[in-house]
Amino acid sequence: MNPAKGRTALRTHSFTESVIREMTRVANQHDALNLAQGFPDFPAPELLKTAAAKAIHGDINQYAITWGSPRLRKALTEKYQRLYGMDVDGEREITVTCGATEAMASAMLALVDPVDEIVIMEPFYENYGPDAILCDATPIFVPTQDDGSLDVESTTRAFSTRTRGIILNTPNNPTGHVFTREELETIARLCVEHDALAFTDEIYEHIIYGHEHVPLATIEGMRDRTVTVSGFSKTFSVTGWRVGTIVAPADLTDAIRKTHDFLTVGSPAPLQEACAVGLEQFGSEYYEQLAADYRNRRDVLYDGLRQVGFDCRSPSGSYYLLADFSQISDLPDDEFAVWLTREIGVASVPGSSFYSNPKRGRTQTRFAFCKTIETLEAASERLRSLR
Repeated sequence: MNPAKGRTALRTHSFTESVIREMTRVANQHDALNLAQGFPDFPAPELLKTAAAKAIHGDINQYAITWGSPRLRKALTEKYQRLYGMDVDGEREITVTCGATEAMASAMLALVDPVDEIVIMEPFYENYGPDAILCDATPIFVPTQDDGSLDVESTTRAFSTRTRGIILNTPNNPTGHVFTREELETIARLCVEHDALAFTDEIYEHIIYGHEHVPLATIEGMRDRTVTVSGFSKTFSVTGWRVGTIVAPADLTDAIRKTHDFLTVGSPAPLQEACAVGLEQFGSEYYEQLAADYRNRRDVLYDGLRQVGFDCRSPSGSYYLLADFSQISDLPDDEFAVWLTREIGVASVPGSSFYSNPKRGRTQTRFAFCKTIETLEAASERLRSLR
């Protein structure tokens, strides 16, 4: 890759700076309820905070092993075996990173070349397109169905002899769709036929409602060609800790670790220790309660949006609602999101930031419901002025 060329491509591409983080700035400016950026407004579990403080006071404050502390990698191998039946070699197949964002960037920079094409299903989390551009690769955007499910025909057409891989986010941000086993088998077939990799973002794997999370790596033919990205930001409500994970075959991991080493050296040592404690001590009841709590939050916001004229579907996973506001306003999405923040006091993210062609999201906006019930009820109350 020519780094200068990659930087030029990103500057001249239609992608902007993070719209999500910009809307947080606008929310702060107008003292609005921030349903834009996906960070909780409630505390992390006491177990995690106590473990982090104990690690710091126990002088676990120097560099961890670049690809992750042994304790955390061991806990991760046990997790993947227990939950998904995956046999993972903690010494050769796991890399701990500075958040899932760095995980995806490290993996792609290590494994994608300038001549390659990367299939990206849209609407998509805003980092995926720039990740491909930074590799000097060509993103090939494929629309999903209106409900976020796989468009088999369009996805099949997107694969070619130049396809290096596909990015799959399940549960999905921003649609909330959880890809089914049948959909994953279709993606697996295409990857095998075209000798392509899959980069999966599974950061919301435990925030799921009445559905099953199936890692793509567990589908036949995919274990040796899947890079599984996840982390602890969402599961443990610690988005500021920046502890992400990669599970990949040893040969791919070897390349990923080199890129990770030169990008960030390693993730914070005491926070890795605390995340290991969480994996070791939280039982199934923790994850069940996590999903139940988010289901309640989802229902509060969904009802509030529907009552004032937003058109949206109740998500099956993640903690976002993508809503159409065309029955409420004729403004384009970016202007509507700012107006809603300034005049109504509720911040969201313009829908166009999730599409390669901004026109597709001009009547949409995304809300995050990783907030207390009280915050979501207050937001619903403010939104009632739209009626």
